[in-house]
Amino acid sequence: MLGGGEVIGELQMSWDELLDHGDEPFDISFPPVFGVKPSLKLKAAIVHACDDQDDALFDSLADCEIARDTDAGHAQFAAYVTSKTVSHLNDAVKHFQLVLDQCPVSHPDHATALTNLARACLEGYIRNDVDDIDATTSLFRDALALRPQPHPDYPLSLYNVTEALNWRHDKKGTAADIREAAQLYHELLPLCPEGTYLRSIAAGKNGVNYVIGGCNSLPKDASDEGIHLRRVVLELCPLGHQLRPKALDKLAQAVEERFNQHGSIDDLDTSIQLGREAVSLCPEGHASHGTYLNNLAFSLALRFDHQGKLNDLDEAISLHEGALRLYPVGHQYRVFSLNNLGGVLVERFNERGDIDDITQAISLYREALTLRPLGHPRRDTTLHNLALALKTRYDKTHVSEDSNEAIDLYRESLRLMRPDHPGRHKTLRNLSSVLCSRFTQTQKNEDVEEAIVLCQESLAAPSSLHPGRYFSYMQLKNAYLSHYRISHNPADLSHAVENFRLASRHPTQGFPQRILTAYKWTVAAEQDDHGSALEAYSTCFDLLDGHLATRSSTISRREAATAFNGVKSLPVDAASCAIRHDDLRQAVELAERGRGQQWSLASRLRTPVEDLESANPTLARNYLELSKLISNAAQSSATITDRAAADRAATEYRRLTRQWEAAIAKIRDLPAFSRFLLPPSYEDLPAAARQGPVIILVASQYSCSAIIVPTSGNPHHVSLPSVTLADLTNLKDRFARAIRDSSRMNPRESRTDLIVLSRIIWDQIMLPIVNLLEHVLKLKRRSRIWLCPTAAFTSIPLHAAHPFQTKADRSGKEPCLEDLYICSYTPTLSALIRSRQLMKKRVLPSFVAIGQGQPGAGKGKALLAVESELELVHTLVPAMANRTTVSGDAATRAGALSALQQNTWVHLACHGKQDPTQPYDSHFVMRDEHLTLLDIMERHVPQAEFAFLSACHTAVGDEETPDEVIHLAAGLQFSGFKSVIGTLWEVDDSVATHVVEAFYKYMFGDLKDGGVMDCTKAAWALNCATHSVKTKVPLEQRMVFVHIGV
Repeated sequence: MLGGGEVIGELQMSWDELLDHGDEPFDISFPPVFGVKPSLKLKAAIVHACDDQDDALFDSLADCEIARDTDAGHAQFAAYVTSKTVSHLNDAVKHFQLVLDQCPVSHPDHATALTNLARACLEGYIRNDVDDIDATTSLFRDALALRPQPHPDYPLSLYNVTEALNWRHDKKGTAADIREAAQLYHELLPLCPEGTYLRSIAAGKNGVNYVIGGCNSLPKDASDEGIHLRRVVLELCPLGHQLRPKALDKLAQAVEERFNQHGSIDDLDTSIQLGREAVSLCPEGHASHGTYLNNLAFSLALRFDHQGKLNDLDEAISLHEGALRLYPVGHQYRVFSLNNLGGVLVERFNERGDIDDITQAISLYREALTLRPLGHPRRDTTLHNLALALKTRYDKTHVSEDSNEAIDLYRESLRLMRPDHPGRHKTLRNLSSVLCSRFTQTQKNEDVEEAIVLCQESLAAPSSLHPGRYFSYMQLKNAYLSHYRISHNPADLSHAVENFRLASRHPTQGFPQRILTAYKWTVAAEQDDHGSALEAYSTCFDLLDGHLATRSSTISRREAATAFNGVKSLPVDAASCAIRHDDLRQAVELAERGRGQQWSLASRLRTPVEDLESANPTLARNYLELSKLISNAAQSSATITDRAAADRAATEYRRLTRQWEAAIAKIRDLPAFSRFLLPPSYEDLPAAARQGPVIILVASQYSCSAIIVPTSGNPHHVSLPSVTLADLTNLKDRFARAIRDSSRMNPRESRTDLIVLSRIIWDQIMLPIVNLLEHVLKLKRRSRIWLCPTAAFTSIPLHAAHPFQTKADRSGKEPCLEDLYICSYTPTLSALIRSRQLMKKRVLPSFVAIGQGQPGAGKGKALLAVESELELVHTLVPAMANRTTVSGDAATRAGALSALQQNTWVHLACHGKQDPTQPYDSHFVMRDEHLTLLDIMERHVPQAEFAFLSACHTAVGDEETPDEVIHLAAGLQFSGFKSVIGTLWEVDDSVATHVVEAFYKYMFGDLKDGGVMDCTKAAWALNCATHSVKTKVPLEQRMVFVHIGV
């Protein structure tokens, strides 16, 4: 036998004992080593040498010589290990070299001979008696190459290479060695069962723990290779391993750095997940607890910068406060925590304006500055931080002492910096900023001129994709705009706009920052009448689309949309801008693109694909499957409350979204699908007016007007010169008061206030539109029209416009809008087009009446007329509709949802509640739980046709996002109902029955046997019904009902 490895024990056994085992293998045990009992399995056999077998005899003698030299080498090596005498090592190496010389590559013991020689050399290297570690490492590598998997000695050979690499790294500090050792250990440990000797030495402090520690000491590497190494190291640290927290933190830092370089939000989410685990594994008292708290806080603050979630910023502040408590006065790390906490408090002050935040930040920075006196190498950083906080407070309070001190501090910080200091560009930019701020107060030209020069200098050093360039662009824009306000030089304004453009498109910044930048661009362009305004609006929409698409749930999309002050008026301001530039087609495109963005994003997952299925079934199937996966992921994420789980869900949502977008890109490569799911161009939109013109009413701070999209030809503009946004807001408030007052009046009393307001709508808004419809478009009376109101127009009952006066020739009353035309509403042109597309597939009708007049305790008063209304509807709906009724105890949330999904026609009578703060919580009141708007949206019922919502507040949106048109009727339309009747305010159920009865009589009165139930008649039937009940139903209860859809 040719031994390999180190001597762990000696055994003496007689030949007789050896041969007693016959041909059977047997185990020999040795005393314990490192807590493990080694054993050896042997099998003995007698070999007879015959006279005619000279070659065999020679081989046997050669093997004996190899064995003698091997034994001699081991004996000398054992003596060296014990005595540390170099001559013993030299003798061992000579013997092992002789053995290697006698074992060529083809010899079965060549690998063992390599290993014996290498182990002796390695021990000498460890004790500084051998210099050449490279040759030793090569010997181990050669042995490993001869023992590939599944050779029984493969694990041992792997370990030998790692040990040589570890020692070379220990003495030479070669990073490549420790990286390779980590990869080899990642392969080795699964091959070493627990309890084995090899496992005990591989998993010890000089084995894998040394490798983990060495890798944790490597510099941050955000390359794919560097992050792969960090993941390997983390896998070497299973749960419970003492080095796992640091491995988590190191991987988190590397992934975050990759985010800084490339901007993938998934990387930042991953960094936060890893940071959370690191913190959870290091309770208070752990030496690294404060470090991990700070690192997690940095990641959360960074995500806030990119996504604008205030809870991320609040959590970052809480974590930094926790870290500061761990570092009392005198602690070496206190100064870092003071600076860290100050930074996030400044950020929160910028968001919320709480003066306590900025006051505390300044106090923290002043303390930090005392800990970095003159001569301290990082004094410049703390000077910069304190100056920034003072400048921030100056912008709020305009106390000149703050700006003057900030300028002095920035100048001192710059004097302390080398010209090549990596943070110099930031200090230059911020000094420029405070000089600009002072200029706005003092009008000293030298301040703003210096500010421009400093900011241009700040752009000289950073690379084109450096995150700092965004902030320099923004500051340079501020400087040029400030100068323009005084000089009125068009060149200054052009320079400012160019920096707006560069900043809003700079990819290293998150969507929230760039959205606000583009929005400020629109404001500046409007204010100064610059030709880039339309480009600015389009840029803002692009960024807002991208931002909302990153949110996985409907509610989080609305939260994202409402987070930006001023952006809610973007659609109407953009349309107004295009109108003022005489580009009506673009005005329609911008109004359409900006309105109902949340509906548009959600509906992208429900786009009819019949044409695509015909052209390419495989792509259609892949698109539908991914759409379903994204929809499911979005729904499940809405119920997650744990932050770490929410982060993981958001990452998975974005992964699916990327696959979905890749599928769409392939679809767009098909000849007829180049605009699949893109924002509609004007050429796509006139389809909405196929059955009658669509009237878009634009209520902007810059102008109020209407655009009429005709059945064919170019759009028409109707100016409304006597109407301003303030007028509409006042009109809306007056209507709300008049409706409240009317609800307390006797049904026969005259509604004087409502009559006055209806006249205003007629005279100032609808009459100019009617004139164009009649005299330019030659639209016949009783034709259908669709109203598409925006902003403040959405809260005004435009369909109720009425002159309430006698004709000049005394021949009768002047006609009102609903005498002239059949009015419907549509939230967007796309919603109308989508409903018409879904009409292509029709099924046999089924009608359900759902009613809940006895809601549970605390859910509203009893509606005594509900049961009689349901009975009335049942008698008026034709039997061919397979009529069913769900009421009383059966009218639960689940029962109503099931009925909505299983029927094509629905009548719903119950309490309806619009939630003004969270419109997706608007609901119908059922016996047990509320049937919410979100519940309805999450159901997809493409076969549905018509819904009559005999409930309060079902067609009025919220004030935060009026152009999103988020209400119950719109939710039903989104889920698949093509034609919906809703209500604008509270319904009196005692008189609503008259409207319901009249409506269904007109809807089905002329339906002959074999006729088809037609939901497109609903607008006409409602028009006729409200006319026919004038003597029975007061004005506000006739005006309350509106038709939406086809």
